[in-house]
Amino acid sequence: MLLQCRAEYAVELQRGDGERRKRTSSVCSNDSINAGGIPLAPRRISWRQRIFLRVASPMKKSPSAMQLQDGGDGNELLPLSPLAPSLEEDPLVSLLQNEDAQDKTGEKKNSEELQSLWRKAIHQQILLLRMEKENQKLEASRDELQSRKAKLDYEEVGTCQKDVISVWDKKLLNCRAKIRCDMEDIHATMKDGVPKSRRGEIWQFLAVQHRVRHRLPNKQQPPDISYKELLKQLTAQQHAILVDLGRTFPTHPYFSAQLGAGQLSLFNLLKAYSLLDKEVGYCQGISFVAGVLLLHMSEEQAFEMLKFLMYDLGFRKQYRPDMMSLQIQMYQLSRLLHDYHRDLYNHLEENEISPSLYAAPWFLTLFASQFPLGFVARVFDIIFLQGTEVIFKVALSLLSSQEECIIMCETFENIVEFLKNTLPDMTKPQMEKIMTQVFEMDISKQLHAYEVEYHVLQDELQENSNLCDNGEAPEKLEKANSQLKRQNMDLLEKLQAAHAKIQSVESNLEDALARENKMKSVIQSLEQEKALYQKTIEKMCKYLPTEALSDCEQLLKEANCNPSKF
Repeated sequence: MLLQCRAEYAVELQRGDGERRKRTSSVCSNDSINAGGIPLAPRRISWRQRIFLRVASPMKKSPSAMQLQDGGDGNELLPLSPLAPSLEEDPLVSLLQNEDAQDKTGEKKNSEELQSLWRKAIHQQILLLRMEKENQKLEASRDELQSRKAKLDYEEVGTCQKDVISVWDKKLLNCRAKIRCDMEDIHATMKDGVPKSRRGEIWQFLAVQHRVRHRLPNKQQPPDISYKELLKQLTAQQHAILVDLGRTFPTHPYFSAQLGAGQLSLFNLLKAYSLLDKEVGYCQGISFVAGVLLLHMSEEQAFEMLKFLMYDLGFRKQYRPDMMSLQIQMYQLSRLLHDYHRDLYNHLEENEISPSLYAAPWFLTLFASQFPLGFVARVFDIIFLQGTEVIFKVALSLLSSQEECIIMCETFENIVEFLKNTLPDMTKPQMEKIMTQVFEMDISKQLHAYEVEYHVLQDELQENSNLCDNGEAPEKLEKANSQLKRQNMDLLEKLQAAHAKIQSVESNLEDALARENKMKSVIQSLEQEKALYQKTIEKMCKYLPTEALSDCEQLLKEANCNPSKF
């Protein structure tokens, strides 16, 4: 039995040597590719596995035979790296496998067939690389869609119909061309709603329309520094910005992750603006304004819109270190309550509740710190359309809508609690009603008058303090006070008259421009008709006899035409 086993082992060795000699004579043999003398397996084997097979297998068997030993199935292959492609994925392995099949059958391929096989393998590899790149692009677009979905995770105020969306799409075509559109038409379309997915583009469109009509003086223009250049610099406001990152929309999925994509974008935006506007730098309320912008557009676009809000619309005044503009705004809101909601004003005064206790965050964050994001986005829509006075309209509408409930609160603590927590918790119909009131309200004249009144009162107090220091008699103070009041009333009347004239001139100018455009179109159509008539007359003159032609020339002279052409 032992002798029989040895004889069988010798026969297998001879067969292995014969197969090795046959493969050595092949043009593209496995021995020429594999220096170890082991033919390639149907699947790629790592160099560690090749060493293991040489040491662990004294017999000259191929790795494929080793894998199929013990009656195992061909699918039970040795473990490979997770990155190793399968037989179907790797065209080079399939090519070599075909050559192994060729060696087994004893058939030889010529050089052209081998070249075609190599070309096919290379082509398949190129296709695989292209597919990998396309998969990467798809993953990037999928991540972008998920990020966009996370950004717009809020409930809208009001529904935007499909016809309104198509109207906005037509208007957005004029954004790049910077064509001046009819503001009344834009105002009417804004009332019907704004689609959430196009809100960022619509804000940029409204900014372009504002800049077409109102250009800032050169002294008030922001510094001409690009966003990328600002990000390369360091800011002294870095600590304050980092502290406020976690406080800005802490429950929103885009900003909730600590130092996530949302917070990093917000940091970049606030850092860039603090470097751009040295006077303002960074103020706490700006982070909410920047956050709302980032939810609807990219970083660079949000930076441009933040510049528009601050410089073109003038919001940066309320963030200055002296807070003078914010004091004027609080006075204007108090005067609006005094003139239009006297009972509510008296109730707040009795409990010593000034607007700075509840309205200062509304103005500094544009309602973004306390109110639902859908309501805030709608407020931003109207701000981009009408400017800073929208904040007063919204504040006045909010207070007037809850006037009875506020009056029912009898203590200081209850009123403050209601204004800070209960008032922002509105239903969707209440928000829509407030937006309707904001569109119908016009308080521009009153705001201008109150601002002048504030400055007059401030000057009176300063003069009175100077007079008291000098020991002047009270009678002189009363006379000076009465004179200043008269001057104040005269100035208010003149200011209102000037505003009325400005509005009438602007309306007349728009009418004149509209008439001019109509006249241009009429003149153009008449010129086209004149050219057609002249061509017709030229054709008719070709067929007229000489006698009739002279009569025709006479008629043309009487009609102030030039007959020399004919």
